[in-house]
Amino acid sequence: MKKIILSLAASLFLAAPAFAKDTLTIYTYESFVAEWGPGPAIKAGFEKSCGCTVEWVALTDGVAMLNRLKLEGKDTKADVVLGLDTNLTDEARSLGLFAPHEIKDARLNVPVAWDDAEFLPFDFGHFAVVYDSEKMNTPPASLDELVNGDPNQKIILQDPRSSTPGLGFLLWMKSVYGDKAGEAWTKLKPRVLTTTPGWSEAYGLFTKGEAPMVFSYVTSPAYHIEVEKTERYKAASFKEGHYLQVEVAGAIASSPELPLARTFLAYMLSPGFQDEIPATNWMLPAGTTDKPLPAAFGKIVKPEKTLLFTPAEVNANRRQWIDEWLNAVSG
Repeated sequence: MKKIILSLAASLFLAAPAFAKDTLTIYTYESFVAEWGPGPAIKAGFEKSCGCTVEWVALTDGVAMLNRLKLEGKDTKADVVLGLDTNLTDEARSLGLFAPHEIKDARLNVPVAWDDAEFLPFDFGHFAVVYDSEKMNTPPASLDELVNGDPNQKIILQDPRSSTPGLGFLLWMKSVYGDKAGEAWTKLKPRVLTTTPGWSEAYGLFTKGEAPMVFSYVTSPAYHIEVEKTERYKAASFKEGHYLQVEVAGAIASSPELPLARTFLAYMLSPGFQDEIPATNWMLPAGTTDKPLPAAFGKIVKPEKTLLFTPAEVNANRRQWIDEWLNAVSG
């Protein structure tokens, strides 16, 4: 009898809610949580500080996250969404799902003024055409040279309907060519080897040698310098300027873990998170760091001009500009 009582007491003790860990579900993109990405270290660091469990839900890209939120609505399982960018924030905000982050006087290090009440940046970087210097002696020095260049020198792009870099390239084209963007897309079409759903597929094809150019970031060559000890892959500097991406995160208002979600957003801006960004996500940190940037970041292209539409401009025109792209490349 004594053994039965002790066994029952032990069972009740183990089942007690006080000993259950809170779980924070975070939607993000696949490369963020890959074993070589920042996700594993950030998960371990935050779990140690909060006594909770972080559960990543990996989707292809920021656009895929936005589409998932549209489908799920207020029934979403996400507590935090990490990996949208400023080109998507206005549309994401219109869903009515995000809560104010309530973080005042955040110490941010981004090249644009920031006053968003719901979304906070975690990294940023300028887009660029990355090329293989062993296959291409003279890379394009402008977007115009890319558009009008040798069609035998191919580039791999990403789909703006499913990829934030793909959308970034579309916005870069629009910011440079304006009303003549459709014509520019038609001229560029013979140079495009393929258009992939996301960045990972495109960059993988590029490094396998399928094409001498890929659309990526000015920071991408830093990875090859630091990890592979090669300067073979370089970013081309474009005279018109480079389009900027600022990646953000936000907390879901209906989340039962909203206080914990806001705690994560605060942690996101701290060195525990930000120190992981440069050498794993290969972007520039948007918050406070304790460690210097890897030496390879001193060798990357420094754009002389930044191109960027406001979130409201993108939200108002994105569908029309995508249709313009579709009409040009499918004709």
